[in-house]
Amino acid sequence: MSGILAKPSLRRLSGLCVVLLLGAACSRPVPTVSTQSRAGLDPARQALAISEAKALRAKGERVWCVPFARNASGVDIRGNAETWWHKARGYYDRGEVPSVGAVMAFAATGSMPMGHVAVVSEVVSPREVLVDHANWNRDQVSLKMPVIDVSDRNDWSEVRVKSQPAAFGSVYPVNGFIYPAARSNGPV
Repeated sequence: MSGILAKPSLRRLSGLCVVLLLGAACSRPVPTVSTQSRAGLDPARQALAISEAKALRAKGERVWCVPFARNASGVDIRGNAETWWHKARGYYDRGEVPSVGAVMAFAATGSMPMGHVAVVSEVVSPREVLVDHANWNRDQVSLKMPVIDVSDRNDWSEVRVKSQPAAFGSVYPVNGFIYPAARSNGPV
């Protein structure tokens, strides 16, 4: 008889352990890269940026990265993308850590002499983000395009952009991220 009673007791005990372990696992906070990575972009700003780009294309005009990034992020800086990093100083916080809504400011290069700006739409991991931007592909808006940090110091100073479905492209220098909350009034 004791053998018959022991089996149900073990089953109940192991079932109870499973329930307790699942409960403990579910009650722990899930680690995230950034609390902002879950917040998402402001849908109204993103819709404005996309509709402005569509209107320009409908009129046969160029779609540039600067007005798209300004509309999508709220970072109110004027001038070529290569000037944004320096113009943001004193008006917007800048840094090396990506966050949703921040503008990734690419440095000028021989193949990209006016620089480039893109808006972080998602932080995937400490070394990968998705960006929304315009004119990476001529006159096109690209949403949720993967970008990886390939810098030696893990500081986002060099990145690769996945503009082709099967591969990341060349290495591009990045000055850093411009965060959208302005410290003072007026456009830069």
